[in-house]
Amino acid sequence: MSEQETQPWDLDWPRALGGAAIRADFRTEPEDFVVDELAAPEPAPEAEVSEHVVVQIRKRGANTGYVAQQLAQLAGVQSKDVGYYGLKDRHAVTTQWFSVWLAQKPEPDWHRLNNDEITVLQHFRGTKKLRRGDHLGNRFQIRLRNVQGDREAAEAVLAQVPAGVPNYFGEQRFGHNGGNLDLANRFAMDQQAGKRGRIPRNQKAFAMSAARSWLFNQVLGDRVRQGNWQQLLDGEPEATGSGPLWGRGRNPASDQQLVQEEDAMAPWKPWRDWLEHCGLSQERRALVLQPQGFQASWEEGDLTLAFALPPGTFATAVLREVAELANLSFSAIK
Repeated sequence: MSEQETQPWDLDWPRALGGAAIRADFRTEPEDFVVDELAAPEPAPEAEVSEHVVVQIRKRGANTGYVAQQLAQLAGVQSKDVGYYGLKDRHAVTTQWFSVWLAQKPEPDWHRLNNDEITVLQHFRGTKKLRRGDHLGNRFQIRLRNVQGDREAAEAVLAQVPAGVPNYFGEQRFGHNGGNLDLANRFAMDQQAGKRGRIPRNQKAFAMSAARSWLFNQVLGDRVRQGNWQQLLDGEPEATGSGPLWGRGRNPASDQQLVQEEDAMAPWKPWRDWLEHCGLSQERRALVLQPQGFQASWEEGDLTLAFALPPGTFATAVLREVAELANLSFSAIK
């Protein structure tokens, strides 16, 4: 029996800044997790007739997909005609932009969407459909409640955060109780055994994303354990430290870097073979995540953190270095 078939999904990756010195309640209420997208889409020139409308929405207790469905229904268009920069968590208060391709349809009164969950802030004609990851990033304001533990030790960790934290994929990437990893493992083992079957498209997408993220975290976790996650090793293919997002093609790392990556991923060869079979290409991801404008403040028993992150990175990568989190809801936080 393979290691993958017997090993539980241990998502407690090694911490790099001395270990979480405190424990806190996370997202007791939506206002404890506030996310604002950085920068607005470009408005269409006044002389141009645009078929796209961009709508800025503040949502509370609603996920991005639900809001997109409401926009499509109001505008009388298909769901595929609604775009957005990225998924935002349901258990939060978030401000984000959506685009709606109206074609020749009349523009509806967007404020009809306003309710306890959705507030339309502004709208105007845009230049194009919004795509995942095309924005500058997100600004977070997070309140950790009922903090318990060593505040002095926590301050020592907080002082290190602006210099960078390990750029782990967050636990939410792997699904509830690692469900997306279960899918990835099943598909990889079926391929290894020569079994062929049609995989639902959405399941395959979740599984591929989880498998790539798992392999990257394996490499990064190994680098953290060895204390060289912020260093450039011999054979680094990028200008800054990076790790693999697995796919077809030769790993561009070499020398010491290649040896360490191969060692960390060695138990997961069936997953690598499956990802290559899926047609993904080799990519790289930064090992170090540097929060911008990082601020921390105490208010009695609570700790408030504010910082900005680029697209595709996870606020939980920052939070986990600071605190053990209770009430963590594994939804998209990126």
